[in-house]
Amino acid sequence: MSHDPPHATMAAAYAGWAPVYDAVCGPFFARGRRAAARAARKAGTRILELGVGTGLSFEDYGPENEVFGVDISEPMILKARRRLASGAYPQIRDIRVMDAHALDYPDASFDCVVAQFVITLVADPERVLSECARVLRPGGEIILVNHFYSERGAVAAIERWSARYVGNIGLRPDFPLRRLLQWAERSGGIVFAGSEPVEPLRIFTVVRFRREAVGLVDAA
Repeated sequence: MSHDPPHATMAAAYAGWAPVYDAVCGPFFARGRRAAARAARKAGTRILELGVGTGLSFEDYGPENEVFGVDISEPMILKARRRLASGAYPQIRDIRVMDAHALDYPDASFDCVVAQFVITLVADPERVLSECARVLRPGGEIILVNHFYSERGAVAAIERWSARYVGNIGLRPDFPLRRLLQWAERSGGIVFAGSEPVEPLRIFTVVRFRREAVGLVDAA
């Protein structure tokens, strides 16, 4: 299993992706992105999106939403701001360069926190999840969409092999879902609320956690 990537590595990787991200990655991630946004809209109206990137997800939210987006990559956020300047997305209230390990929002600020293709790439996934839980209102949900490690069989072997070569370009094929489930078990206020593969290829999975308690134990 590969190690969690350093913050600087991911920031540099996505600065490099910024000029071509929409064209190269946008179509590949579109189904997963839309599935996560649909789940987020069901969870509530006030939504925080981690790893908002260039703003490809803006169109996936409706006029009833209040969406706030953050990303560690300034080049990505600059592209998102240009997209937002069109005036076509009034549901997007604010986007900022921000580290998800230390969210600059008060406790219980959002109905939902959504992270699309992010949680496997941060330096400390458990800390990021605990920050997500902190800014959630009771009853709110964390929505994640990602590829998760198969853990056994030929596919798992390929994922382990490829992980040695793709970390520096912002990919992490060998991250297991069970690690997130273990975080939830330790959290003292977050419960696993289900998972669903994204059709038709089932490469990605939408995973949901729900905040049930007002107080949370730091599970980072």
